[in-house]
Amino acid sequence: MRLAIIGKGAIAGYVTDAILEQSDLSLDGRVLRQAQAHAIVDVADLPPVDLLIDCAGHAGLAQHGPKALAAGIDVLTLSLGALADAELSAQLEHAARSGGAQLHLASGAIGALDALRAGAVGGLSTVTYTGRKPPAGWRGSPAEDMVDLDTLTEAATHFTGTAREAALAYPKNANVAAAVALAGAGFDDTRAELIADPAATGNIHDIRAEGAFGTMAFRITGKGLPDNPRSSALAAMSAVAAIRQAAAPIRFA
Repeated sequence: MRLAIIGKGAIAGYVTDAILEQSDLSLDGRVLRQAQAHAIVDVADLPPVDLLIDCAGHAGLAQHGPKALAAGIDVLTLSLGALADAELSAQLEHAARSGGAQLHLASGAIGALDALRAGAVGGLSTVTYTGRKPPAGWRGSPAEDMVDLDTLTEAATHFTGTAREAALAYPKNANVAAAVALAGAGFDDTRAELIADPAATGNIHDIRAEGAFGTMAFRITGKGLPDNPRSSALAAMSAVAAIRQAAAPIRFA
């Protein structure tokens, strides 16, 4: 399977190493903001590849995703929050249909999305996502304008709203809220709450849902990558798992 990657950060590095370890996978290109040795800036210059992996955030998907899909190249992204932008989502869908390609959504830093997808078939009455991180995990986000991250002594909620609002306001922090929304009730019918908690020992993600299937509650406390603690280890692993699934003769549906 011939692959290319957008980005060069900690997650892209993890995915690269995993690809190079598998004999049935070939890394044939890398797309960056600036041209470098063995890297390009335009997906039009890629050699023939089967899958383009977006590890560059919302901007990377917006810049390169539509062109790749329209050219018939499948794209795997971790930037699910970008789909909260209705215009970009429609653009990506149109490009995929016109190019006969697919945009694959990696599960990222959360689990239980298979149960949410199944539950959505019968109908979901409520879906709530709660994201809880140490104060430092919210630096560079709108949380800085809502609470004093340096002096918090107890948990403080700095956002309550829909998953769409969370994903648009917190593009670097709310991909999990977007994943929950896309798997289940949608951006506007999924509630999100974001919390800065000095007692949190990691990034804690909670999903609660009710529907015709029954009820579910799921929690995961995630660790960061050694090269960049702000990058989710499970998000990087989910991209590798998705690549392996795409290349496998037998796979989960």
